[in-house]
Amino acid sequence: MTANQAVFPVQIMARVMGVSRSGFYAWCRRPPSDRAVADTVLTGRIAKIHSASKKTYGSPRIHAELADDGISVSRKRVERLMKAAALAGVSRRKGTRTTIRDDRVRPAKDLVDRNFWAAGPNQLWVADITYVPTWAGFIYLSVVLDAFSRRIVGWAMGHDLKAQLVIDAMNMAIGQRRPQEVIHHSDQGSQYTSVAFGLRCKEAGVRPSMGSVGDAYDNAMCESFFATLECELLDRQKFATKAAARMAVFEFIEGWYNPSRRHSALGYKSPITFERSAQKQLQSTTG
Repeated sequence: MTANQAVFPVQIMARVMGVSRSGFYAWCRRPPSDRAVADTVLTGRIAKIHSASKKTYGSPRIHAELADDGISVSRKRVERLMKAAALAGVSRRKGTRTTIRDDRVRPAKDLVDRNFWAAGPNQLWVADITYVPTWAGFIYLSVVLDAFSRRIVGWAMGHDLKAQLVIDAMNMAIGQRRPQEVIHHSDQGSQYTSVAFGLRCKEAGVRPSMGSVGDAYDNAMCESFFATLECELLDRQKFATKAAARMAVFEFIEGWYNPSRRHSALGYKSPITFERSAQKQLQSTTG
């Protein structure tokens, strides 16, 4: 009735709905309930979290954020308030494979055999390549992801799909993490089977591993990251130049995904937070 007062007389609406006019006015003068006030405050907090996530978070991640802030609330209530406020997360779509196999070379052995569990950081890395569209043409992104924490530990962008692209990404990972005997798992793309990549792995003490051809499970972790990148950045923003795309990807990986974005497989912790929590737990058990 309140929403339609400018269109219909209150007396007529009250008669149609079977309520008294005096009862309607009494309801209008009644102060909001404690629950309604609490919902208003909580909706404001939810809206801030949603905005801080660049409008990508749905109810599970917002619920986790609230819990970390000491706010105890059910996920169903978060869902209800988000729906009422027209707030929604984004949905991922599957990434696009860009690596091409070279049948003239022999790929490395599969050292993983679909077991992507890692007990700690720098034991297993997975790698892949995708493309980023711009008005000036495609630019390519190569990433190295730590299977333990889903953290992007190395990445590189380039104008072509030559082997140097994946070498640059691995070099960044090696420089940042200083691994010992880490397994580097990829598909059988020509970049990863190249002589140059193999020599760099040998020089750095990295153990190359490659999955079977056409196996969707072999690169699921990287595909998951690329799907997140696409739906939370690439599908929502267009880049006029390749330089603009580079900056946006840098901000997404280093400014959002690694330090802040909550991952469902990590108990809704971000990759960096998950690693820090694991390190603290290890120190408490050994010290």
